[in-house]
Amino acid sequence: MIHNDVLRRLRFALQLNDGATIDIFKRVDYPMELEYLHGIMRKEEENGFILCRDKIMCFFLDGLIIQRRGKKEGSQPRVMEPGEILSNNEVLRKIRIALDYKDDDMIDTLKYANFRISKGELSALFRKVDHRSYKPCGDQLLRNFLQGLVKKLRPDAKAAAHD
Repeated sequence: MIHNDVLRRLRFALQLNDGATIDIFKRVDYPMELEYLHGIMRKEEENGFILCRDKIMCFFLDGLIIQRRGKKEGSQPRVMEPGEILSNNEVLRKIRIALDYKDDDMIDTLKYANFRISKGELSALFRKVDHRSYKPCGDQLLRNFLQGLVKKLRPDAKAAAHD
């Protein structure tokens, strides 16, 4: 799943306007420009579309964690190395941290999208890559989680409004 879609759906679910989104980037000292933000918010087929890089998505998610949970004393958000990839597992983990969700919250959110997952399957998504029980998070699971999040947090909103 491309990060542009994740960013669009998260902004819609959390009701973040441009100013609030730019403030989230400021929390990790990233100077997000409005024009660039609009480019990464566009759909692929739209003029002016800019692909949201892994590093930018990571800055947004780390900023969201700081906004919602507070900044850890003495720690700085880690800057991704060139060529480093932000996996769906890491995206899901960062969203989980930002929202302070436990296993039951995650499972409940997925139920809003009619997606069933056990606690064991869920915990496999958050294990280290080299762990024998690790499972990669597919696009379908991440998409369903974001869809469930919209339905849970914005029950009166039209489902298609975030696409």
